[in-house]
Amino acid sequence: MKQFFLKMSAPWRIRATWMVVLCGMVSCGTLAVRAFTSADADALFEAHTKAFYRMTNGGAFYLKSTEGSKPADFWTEAEQLEMVLDAYERTTNAQQLVMFNNLFRGFLAEHGPTWERNPYNDDIMWMVIALTRAHLLTGNPEFGNVAKTNFDFCYARAASTNLGGGLWWKVGVRSKNACVNGPGSIAAFLLGRATREENYFTIATNLFLWERATLLDSTTGRVFDNIHVSGRMGRFALTYNQGTFVGAANLLGFTNEARLAATYTMNQMCRDGYLPAGGENGDGGGFNGIGVRWIARYMKDRGEQATFEPWLEKNAEAAWQARRASDNLSWCRWPEPTPEGQRYSWGCSSAVVIMQVVHPTEPGKSEH
Repeated sequence: MKQFFLKMSAPWRIRATWMVVLCGMVSCGTLAVRAFTSADADALFEAHTKAFYRMTNGGAFYLKSTEGSKPADFWTEAEQLEMVLDAYERTTNAQQLVMFNNLFRGFLAEHGPTWERNPYNDDIMWMVIALTRAHLLTGNPEFGNVAKTNFDFCYARAASTNLGGGLWWKVGVRSKNACVNGPGSIAAFLLGRATREENYFTIATNLFLWERATLLDSTTGRVFDNIHVSGRMGRFALTYNQGTFVGAANLLGFTNEARLAATYTMNQMCRDGYLPAGGENGDGGGFNGIGVRWIARYMKDRGEQATFEPWLEKNAEAAWQARRASDNLSWCRWPEPTPEGQRYSWGCSSAVVIMQVVHPTEPGKSEH
């Protein structure tokens, strides 16, 4: 075939090349369809569970990676508990609540019922969000009590009037970051719903207003990462900070701000419409999952599907197409195919999350 092709005249070689391309497009059309079903979302969640979820002594945990027995870190474990809730909200499969409860038991066994030893205030807020969401879904008072206890002590140590308000990121570090103030606002709002105590709604509002005044570029919708006590600003934007700002704004009714930050994420932070790739073995592996969780919720709550759904679907479809054939794990760098070798639970969580929170692009028999 190669020799025959080389012997053809130039015009015929050009025409033959186009024929090969067109035939490839037709013959491979079935494989190239960028669509996913609810069953596909199930498959990605189940693959993540098989690879990383482990039971131990009446509890459970997520492995850090496919190699070794080390559990995931505090905050990435907390966010993977949220991933389980995302799956439950889509499927109403009670087995996923059993998984959550097992993971909760495992978390308490590893970290205790209160988390003062963890100096990262954002870590604690992530777990408070997970537990308060679980309490609101199940009515289990233990989830709510642990969430409230840890929020209260964390807020007491993190809140200050420096820089006009907001929460310190970490004990001993004089920086106030979006990664604690956005989640702090969401956590407080959800606790307000759970406890019906007005002071939590007040805290949620004050934290959001501080973040809006201090870290939001009101012209573009970019959420700056942090501000140091000296006034020095970290002006870079990350998708999880965009997402929690959108989430807090939506919950509190600041829809213009939510739309602005969501639009910035879609139009300015993506390349060819795809969310930025993160490093698997680091904090960034799950940033996009957090971002899309709250942007998708805002979209659904406010009827903004026409604006945001095609973009979210494109990324969800890419996450599905990027999975590897050997075990259905999909990493956080879609649309690049997931390579063989060691994978990380946190790095594979964003793909799972986006397929839970974005409506399937193709109806499936298991769709709810």
